[in-house]
Amino acid sequence: MPQLSAEAMAGLITPAAAADALAAALLGGLDPEGCPPRSAIAVPGGGELLLMPAASGAYAGVKIAGVAPGNAARGLPRITGSYLLLDGPTLRPLALFDGAALTTLRTPAVSALALRHLAPAGRPLRLVLFGSGPQAYGHLEATLAVRELAEVVVVARNPGGAQRLAAHARSLGTAARTGAPKEVADADLVICCTTAREPLFDGRLVGPAATVVAVGSHEPTARETDTALVRRAAVYVESRAAALREAGDLLVPEAEGAIGPGHITGTLADLVGGRMPAGGPRSCPQLFKSVGMAWEDLAVAVALYEAAGVRAAQRDIVRWSSARRWCRGSRRKCNG
Repeated sequence: MPQLSAEAMAGLITPAAAADALAAALLGGLDPEGCPPRSAIAVPGGGELLLMPAASGAYAGVKIAGVAPGNAARGLPRITGSYLLLDGPTLRPLALFDGAALTTLRTPAVSALALRHLAPAGRPLRLVLFGSGPQAYGHLEATLAVRELAEVVVVARNPGGAQRLAAHARSLGTAARTGAPKEVADADLVICCTTAREPLFDGRLVGPAATVVAVGSHEPTARETDTALVRRAAVYVESRAAALREAGDLLVPEAEGAIGPGHITGTLADLVGGRMPAGGPRSCPQLFKSVGMAWEDLAVAVALYEAAGVRAAQRDIVRWSSARRWCRGSRRKCNG
């Protein structure tokens, strides 16, 4: 069974191609509302062990992921794990992926798919990006795959991490610098991919034409956005059921009585399927809240697996062609 490390997965598909795979799954009839809920088990040291199974069409799969907050102090990744891809009808194992690398590709791809439908197009946008970890890097590159950016402002607790991410953005050809939370007031896009458990900025500052993406938490009591933003925003989620189980960004305002369970405007499937009105001036910010779902892991893992198969077939053709040319040359030498 092939085992794909983070290095082997790198370059197999682009963030845009991963977003295409997610869109294709939704357009193909996959219903995120029927996706099994995530199982979470507390482990010693304050971490979590997550189990995320899914099945659709010709494939099935399961991600076993660890969230270990104490790993940063050990010089280890906060997210660990593996993804096992199976043949759907027979459940025969097909490939084993690095689970953290899959998550680092999948989550930005989900956000990129939402941005295709929610973020303004036709002009360069100003992005305020919260975070400086792997998800922040992934979201920067995924956003650049779907929208042109005029400037990136990085806001992070770690000044060195913020500076390094800003330098990386500049290396990609985008003006970038570090900044402060209040700069959301001038942002076209705000992307939050942090481990914060409390709001990162004052939601009253966000302009009515802005789009906000929050992906950092999947716990009912943790959030990156505040009640003021959620109350005034059009809210989109991957699945109503998953959001109402896990999205603290929505559940905390609901517990406060600021919003009701019907506050959600639509889902990612609604956006992809063209079931939401598009165009025209906006009267409120657009908020996409992602908690991460197993069907997304499956869709991106399948795209990686199929891309790896194509890459392997191309290598075999090159080897066969090279061997054939060598044999022809050898015969010419021998016959000469």
